[in-house]
Amino acid sequence: MSDPLVLEQVEDGVATLTLNRPDKRNALNQALVDALTAALARVERDPQVRVVALRGAGKDFCAGADLAELERIAALGREENLADARALGDLLLRLRALPVPVVAVVQGRALAGGCGLATACDLVLAHEDAELGYPEVHLGFVPAMVMAILRRKVTESRAFDLVTGGHRVGAEEARFLGLVNRVLPAGTFEEEVGVFLAGLASRPGTALGLTKGLLYELDSLGLEAGVARGAEVNVEARMTEECRSGVRRFLERGRR
Repeated sequence: MSDPLVLEQVEDGVATLTLNRPDKRNALNQALVDALTAALARVERDPQVRVVALRGAGKDFCAGADLAELERIAALGREENLADARALGDLLLRLRALPVPVVAVVQGRALAGGCGLATACDLVLAHEDAELGYPEVHLGFVPAMVMAILRRKVTESRAFDLVTGGHRVGAEEARFLGLVNRVLPAGTFEEEVGVFLAGLASRPGTALGLTKGLLYELDSLGLEAGVARGAEVNVEARMTEECRSGVRRFLERGRR
């Protein structure tokens, strides 16, 4: 049997999903998109999972679309191409909709569709030597599905520069632009990734889920509707046992 396209491991509340095509720099093809979509569905059903880490096997996170796949789909008709594009778009939306935080752990290259995967995650931790970018324009292609998310992550002018310039940026520049949350040094990379994920997984899961859901729901709401929805979520949170227990612990510490 061939190796699975996505490796799955759950430990201490953290589900690690690893793209497993290292010989192809984890390039995306339909089979890998389908496998990752299925893995995310399994994670969503697992009550033990509080955080998802998305990684790539080998030296690179994901080098983008498999060029052999692009050549194949170029010969297809419009409807077949649209179905293929929508499958990737649905995967990006699933990352956003998952009710737990999703953290991209980027080493090596995260380019084109690979950069899109990282951008669709809630948080991005990057190795100091990582390289990110949207070089599709050089092939006459467009990073189209991720663009709605990208312009929410960075300013409009920075998004324009990234997708029309097609240049690659290092980890520190990516952090400055807003593509990356933290840049971690090579010598302690794995250790610091582990500490970050464990810290996130230690937070109350219901609060994390409500926070993520509201943050993205606000995209479609005006100011007044957003504040009103915030009040509803506030009530949902304060009525959970996690919140009540947290308040009791806080008050007990104050009495000591």
